[in-house]
Amino acid sequence: MPAASLRAIHRRLGIPADYRARFPLTPHREARRLVLVGHAPDDGKRVRLTPPAAAAWRAMRDAAALQGVILLPMSGFRSIARQSTIIRRKLAAGTPVEAILRYVAAPGFSEHHSGRAIDIGSPEHIELDAAFAKTLAYRWLRRRAGTFGFRLSYPRGSRTGIGYEPWHWCWQPPPRRRANVR
Repeated sequence: MPAASLRAIHRRLGIPADYRARFPLTPHREARRLVLVGHAPDDGKRVRLTPPAAAAWRAMRDAAALQGVILLPMSGFRSIARQSTIIRRKLAAGTPVEAILRYVAAPGFSEHHSGRAIDIGSPEHIELDAAFAKTLAYRWLRRRAGTFGFRLSYPRGSRTGIGYEPWHWCWQPPPRRRANVR
């Protein structure tokens, strides 16, 4: 989406013009190719990721299950339009935009747009809140998620300005190898 279009969306939502300076987040394009990785246990919505992220998710989920840890997909790809709707609903409920932006990235800046981010729950904790950090699933993720290419996007004290989100993990593609030129 062109920067001018994003600026217009941000203006309509009341997102401050200095958002990028205050929240050093990377802009993300919307993924085009997505595959189903499951359904959210709380509302049954489809959870979709890009094919490489989906393969990594399945491998990680299966490895956890072999160790008796159940990882549940809560949310995956989210469009810019959906991100805007989330913010509009919070605004309509009376939440100030500054408070919203501490936990919801502005449209165009959510890792969910990339199709590589997944919010994870467990059977004992399907809420997307900091209490997830007290679960066996979170402890397993902290030790093992990196093996599968996932990283915790918003740890405590994140420089991004986004609050602590122990449930939000993003798959990072492996670095491209350079061709050996002789």
